[in-house]
Amino acid sequence: MTTDSGASPHRPSLGITALGAYAPARVVSNADFEARLDTNAEWIESRTGIRERRFAAEDEYTSDVGVGAVRDLLSRDPEALREVDAVICATVSPDALMPSTAALIAMQVGLTGAAAFDLSTACSGFVYGLSVAQGLILAGTARRVLVVGAEALSKIVDQDDRNTAILFGDGAGAAVVGPVPAGYGFQQFVLGADGAGGSSLYLRCAAPRLPGGFEMGETVGMNGREVFKFAVRVLGDSGNEVLAKTGLKSSDVDWVVPHQANIRIIEAANERFGVPMSRTVVNVDRYGNTSSATVPLALREALDDGRIQDGQQLLLVAFGGGLSWAAGTMRWWAGAPSLSARAAAPAEVPA
Repeated sequence: MTTDSGASPHRPSLGITALGAYAPARVVSNADFEARLDTNAEWIESRTGIRERRFAAEDEYTSDVGVGAVRDLLSRDPEALREVDAVICATVSPDALMPSTAALIAMQVGLTGAAAFDLSTACSGFVYGLSVAQGLILAGTARRVLVVGAEALSKIVDQDDRNTAILFGDGAGAAVVGPVPAGYGFQQFVLGADGAGGSSLYLRCAAPRLPGGFEMGETVGMNGREVFKFAVRVLGDSGNEVLAKTGLKSSDVDWVVPHQANIRIIEAANERFGVPMSRTVVNVDRYGNTSSATVPLALREALDDGRIQDGQQLLLVAFGGGLSWAAGTMRWWAGAPSLSARAAAPAEVPA
């Protein structure tokens, strides 16, 4: 599925007008797994690129980390939520199936009464959310939309399963989508999913099995080999597709902001769409795979350290459970208070 976000005389330019991020205070290093898992710190880093990740506190859940990201956004721009009348939370680890985590976040940040719903496409959720947000605005349903990618994956991952425990961390990013000056903002999105690959990456809810009879366990399950092959292919293909739809070549891209699943996946995918690692934002080494939060966390970090500048061309690419994928192109606008560089890490404790 391709969505056209290009501005026209009758269609406003839309993009990110505010951005915040949050990472829990607890740092879990690779060495912390050595005592109970058949692994060591060097093996984890060599296979994944991950050195450490953040885990939420015992009484901290997805809505809490999501609120932390919104409060970080507000600390940078106190007026950022003005005119926001819809909230989307992309998450695979919601506090509850109902009420939605989006509604819980909205309640705590002063947006009671706004439309609010969760979006479940796992790691591709934030990019999906940006596309859905621009659709709501173009349809006249919303003026501005708050998109939150938030996860407390440590609550749903079996910490004794070496295949998954070493990969995932907790965190959140929050972005406001709204009008930006002409020539800036979203250009194209490519979204897709293939349920036939669902048995390669899953989390059980109401049903004990998937269509076709695949039996699911109680916690996150993953076939690492199949996910790796899928990820490399779909990141490369969706990245190339969205560039072609936008009329761009890989040489036109200033920065790729990919889903931070595994450094080997990122490197292999970059080869497929021809953008060097020197123009790729990577922070998987310090946060691990935070699913729907990885893209906004990486984007916020690259703004804070000054890498991403006004007018630069960005390519966002992600894949996740579903199996799903999402890619988007945008020309960055840095004209709002929260979109400039600031020498600060993501806030670590919600106010």
